[in-house]
Amino acid sequence: MGALVVNEELLSQVELLQMLVKNNVAGLFGGNHRSKTYGSSCEFVDYRDYIPGDDITKIDWNAFARFEKLYLKLYLDERQLHTRIYVDASYSMTYGKGGKDAQAIRLAAALAYLSISEMDKVSIYTIHGNRVEAVIENILGKETYYNNIGKLNDIVFDGDCAISEAILPSTVGYGDGMSIIISDFLTDNDYEAAIDHLAGKKRDILCVQVLAEDELNPNARGKMHFFDSEDNQKFYRRNINKEIIRAYKEALDYITGRVESCSRSRGGEYILVSAQDSIGGVFYDKLMGLGVVK
Repeated sequence: MGALVVNEELLSQVELLQMLVKNNVAGLFGGNHRSKTYGSSCEFVDYRDYIPGDDITKIDWNAFARFEKLYLKLYLDERQLHTRIYVDASYSMTYGKGGKDAQAIRLAAALAYLSISEMDKVSIYTIHGNRVEAVIENILGKETYYNNIGKLNDIVFDGDCAISEAILPSTVGYGDGMSIIISDFLTDNDYEAAIDHLAGKKRDILCVQVLAEDELNPNARGKMHFFDSEDNQKFYRRNINKEIIRAYKEALDYITGRVESCSRSRGGEYILVSAQDSIGGVFYDKLMGLGVVK
C-alpha cells in the first residue's frame, strides 16, 4: 500500500465523526448505551412485585407503607457494547485504483474510533482464508485506541477469504453490540451463513461493500485478459464491447443487491463504498441515512 494509511491526517478526520448505536441493546455493564432491560443505574423507571430472593435494598418501603405490599424499584440499565470489525484481507482487496485495501483500513479505523467515543469496547480482525485473526482486541478508551490503531498498517492482503468459514467458529457475544464486515464480497465462498450466525446472536450487523472505481464503472474496451486475483489459474479472455459491459453491470447489480438483501433481511444494514470515497463522505452521506451517524 505504500504510505501509512493510519496517520495523523486520518485520525484528525475521524475525530470529527460521531456514532449513534441503536437502543434496546444488551451486553456488558458500564457502557454508554441505554437498554430497555433493568439494572443498577440511578435512573428510576418502574416498579414490579417483590419476588423472594430479590435485592431487598431495592424495595420501596414508602409503597409498602401505603399499599401493604412489597414492590421492587426498577432502574434503567446501561450496557457496554463490543464492536467487532472484520476486514477481508484477501488479495482481491488490492485490485483497482484508489486501493480497496487502504479504504478498508480507513473505514475500520474510523468505525473503531466512533465506537470508542461511545465508550464501547472494540476488536478488529482480519479474515485470511478460513481464519479470523485478531489485529486489535478489547480496546477501551481513546488513549488505548491511539496506542494500538497503527497496527492496522501491518495488515497484509493476500490469498482468499471465506467469510462464513472464518466467522462461524469464532467467539461472538450474544446481543452485545455491532458486528461489521468490510469486504468487496466478490467471492464464490459463502458469506450468508456468517450473517445468519451474527443475526442469530442478536448482534447489530453492518455490511460495508468496498469496490474499486473501475469495478463500479469499468472503461475497458477491446481484447482483454482478466485474471482472478485470488487464483491465477482462472482467467477470462474476451473482446470487451458494449454488450459485455452491460452484462457486467447487470451481474454487479445482482452481486451488490444480494449482499444488501442478505444483510437487511436479517435486520442488518448495508452500504456500498467506492475505494475513492472520502471518509467524511462515507459517514455523513451514507451512514447518516441509516441512523448509524448522527
